[in-house]
Amino acid sequence: MKAIATQPNLVDQVKDALLAEIASGKMSPGERIIQEQIAVALGVSRQPVQQALLLLRNQGVLTDAPGRGLIVAPLDADHVAHIYELRAGIEGMACRLAAGHISEQTLKQGLAIIELGRKAVASGAITKMIAADIKFHEYLYSLSGNPLIGPAMATHLTYTQRAMGEVLIEDQEPRDIWDQHAKILDAIGKGKADLAEKLAKEHLIHASQFMVSRLKSSER
Repeated sequence: MKAIATQPNLVDQVKDALLAEIASGKMSPGERIIQEQIAVALGVSRQPVQQALLLLRNQGVLTDAPGRGLIVAPLDADHVAHIYELRAGIEGMACRLAAGHISEQTLKQGLAIIELGRKAVASGAITKMIAADIKFHEYLYSLSGNPLIGPAMATHLTYTQRAMGEVLIEDQEPRDIWDQHAKILDAIGKGKADLAEKLAKEHLIHASQFMVSRLKSSER
């Protein structure tokens, strides 16, 4: 982890840095969290680290272990399935709404994100792939024109990032993810609301099935 500059949103920066380490697999489930080491690695005091750890614990990313303190929580297959089920419904709706009023300029923004995602895949950097993936899905929320969708999904975004990390690490063809994104955006751009909704749901259902299957097989 690299040292980060002190800014007003320091707690969020610490949280994001830790989440990136966990989602990329650099910090494994069951690994003990030591505040002092994190503070030194990031070049910050213990206070923002403590607050960030509390947020991650409340969001299910970390958990208390008797006699060990906080550890990285294992991903829960059922919880992942529930989150993706929710995302499929809401993001499908967001894409349907977007197909009715996307502008040429906004469409270009989406194409730029897809290009960013493809470059991230080519780099092989999991953290870049996750960041690009999140950026695309947040872009879809903004396209909907419904200001409640983004904040509603943000509640689950932290846990979702971990699941994304697992999918991207294990998926043998991460390029397929961006092919699917491109098809969703193409349908939105052409005003095909039914198709955009269908593709968005299929995209998330596939990710959910892959993730849940992997998690359950590892539990055996």
